[in-house]
Amino acid sequence: MFTLRRWWDRHGIQVVITGVALGGAWLLQQTQGAALLEIYQLLSRPFQPSQTQIEKLTNARVLELQERLVELENQNQKLKGLLDYSGKEKQKSKPIFAPIIGRSADHWWQQVTLGRGTNHGIKEGYIVTAPGGLVGRIDSVTLNTSRVLLLSDTTSQTGVVISRTRFMGFMRGQGSNRAIMQFFDKVPDVRKGDPVSTSPVSELFSPGIPVGKIVSLNLDKSPAPEAIVELTAPISSLEWVSVYPK
Repeated sequence: MFTLRRWWDRHGIQVVITGVALGGAWLLQQTQGAALLEIYQLLSRPFQPSQTQIEKLTNARVLELQERLVELENQNQKLKGLLDYSGKEKQKSKPIFAPIIGRSADHWWQQVTLGRGTNHGIKEGYIVTAPGGLVGRIDSVTLNTSRVLLLSDTTSQTGVVISRTRFMGFMRGQGSNRAIMQFFDKVPDVRKGDPVSTSPVSELFSPGIPVGKIVSLNLDKSPAPEAIVELTAPISSLEWVSVYPK
């Protein structure tokens, strides 16, 4: 009895450890690791995202993809409209389509920067249009960019004509989607709603490009009658334009 106790004191711990290891191995074999997997999941569960978190992440990703799709569809529609408009324009040369890549909040109605330059065939003085009509003209160019002086710039002056009656004048920008037309004649035949286009004697633009429409008149203005012209090109929200030589 004394000999057995001494042997147990000396080897008992090893026997217990060996038994536990053999029992664990047998259990692992019988359950094909299911017990071990359960223990792992139990221990790691606090560090794993909850089902609610997973759903939130999934929903956020779906919303992101939907927004990207809407943006791509809008861009596609704008490009289609630009192509349709350019196809209707009676220009001798093909347009150069250019994206607007720069626009300062301080000069929103004065100028924009295009992502096309001399490497793409654009030169200073070229005409810039968009669906709706005239936008402005190129006043400076680099290899890969160009700057547009907009019709709405307060320094911009354009020769224009009333399309219905052919009475002419010049138009100057007002820093908004409206401009002032001053007539050369003292008593012009003009009324609200008359369309306005570039003059056949304009030195800066080709004749007959749509500009806007008359929204108000002041025929008693001195020294010459004046009218307010609402620009038809959506200058405040442009993303793409067409560029032509004069």
